Amino acid sequence: MILAAAVPSSVARRTVTAPTVPDMLSVVPRAADLPVRIGLLPPGPTSSVLDVPGVGVGHATVWRDEADPPDGRGVARTGVTVVDPGGSCWRRPVPAGAAVLNGAGECTGLLTVREWGVVESPVFLTSTMQVGRVYDAACELMVEEEPEIGVEDVLIPVVAECDDSFLSDPRRMQVTAEDVRAALHFARDSVGAGLPPDEGAVGAGTGMSCLGWKGGIGSASRVLPSGHTVGVLVLTNFGDHERLTVAGVPVGLLLPPISGPTPAAAGSCVVVVVTDGPLDAAGCERVARRAGLGLARTGSTAHHASGEIFLALATGLRGDRGVPQDGAPVTGRGLDPYFAAAVEATEEAVVTSLLTAPTVFGRDGNTSAGLPFGEVDRLLREHGRA
Repeated sequence: MILAAAVPSSVARRTVTAPTVPDMLSVVPRAADLPVRIGLLPPGPTSSVLDVPGVGVGHATVWRDEADPPDGRGVARTGVTVVDPGGSCWRRPVPAGAAVLNGAGECTGLLTVREWGVVESPVFLTSTMQVGRVYDAACELMVEEEPEIGVEDVLIPVVAECDDSFLSDPRRMQVTAEDVRAALHFARDSVGAGLPPDEGAVGAGTGMSCLGWKGGIGSASRVLPSGHTVGVLVLTNFGDHERLTVAGVPVGLLLPPISGPTPAAAGSCVVVVVTDGPLDAAGCERVARRAGLGLARTGSTAHHASGEIFLALATGLRGDRGVPQDGAPVTGRGLDPYFAAAVEATEEAVVTSLLTAPTVFGRDGNTSAGLPFGEVDRLLREHGRA
């Protein structure tokens, strides 16, 4: 069940249906509802990546309960999430950079991003063993839209993953091409909505767990003194219960231990940073690297078997395919506000991914408990963080 927010928010809100309680409508608390602002920079109107002009986010959630394979497809708590920077990424590639904190994960197209410094497709997120299906579907969708793909040049779409097998059975390919199509459609339909995207246990985040609790999708934004916006979307699936830290308070140590089986701490996290600032590939790579500092503030230590993969996209110097970028990029100390924004927004997005996710029951009786907003709020106030 999703807990109601105890603190009114000045940030635009939405009402959603909890996956585990299909008939119940609840207002979903986010990190922006906590009694303390994370960081120093102001958030955008929705404190989400949708505050970056032209950016869209869409989800397709796969939720089913069938017999174990081979008789059925088992329990599915998985899906697809798409971050679309807007327009045609093929005809107008987006300057981009990537960084890896720990590499026990996959992100197709990562080598091309590092070599060419651009992204030529939306960013697709899913679970580990669904990458192939999502990649195939992404190629088919892009070819439908851009017939010259495969004629003039080939496409390597960006597909990144985390492992949701604690709650979702990976032995059957749970995601279909129609799920990918739907997520992309919803992403494009979300542009300019004036509300944050659905978060928590939705899309690629449906089966993810974070810092001992139910995790998934989270988002946040920061507005720079220049007027540019930095937005972040995270797919969280990492960390130990005891290390959970919210706004500097050791919440994980102060909350009671979680009973029953818990997901392995060595999960993963994908962070997508998008800005409308004039950054080139080198600047994007430096900004992407700062996402690791935001994860560390929430309790991440980047376990040996964890995959922390970060992408940063910048639309400010975007140009036509094959045409040199026009305009001077932000460099040197001019990047400092972008660094700070990436750190702060990543930290807030992780917390939001926890607060927006309800308790989810999955395969083999495994349960990932939703982080209780009321308890977190109380602990922050007790530690003078109000």
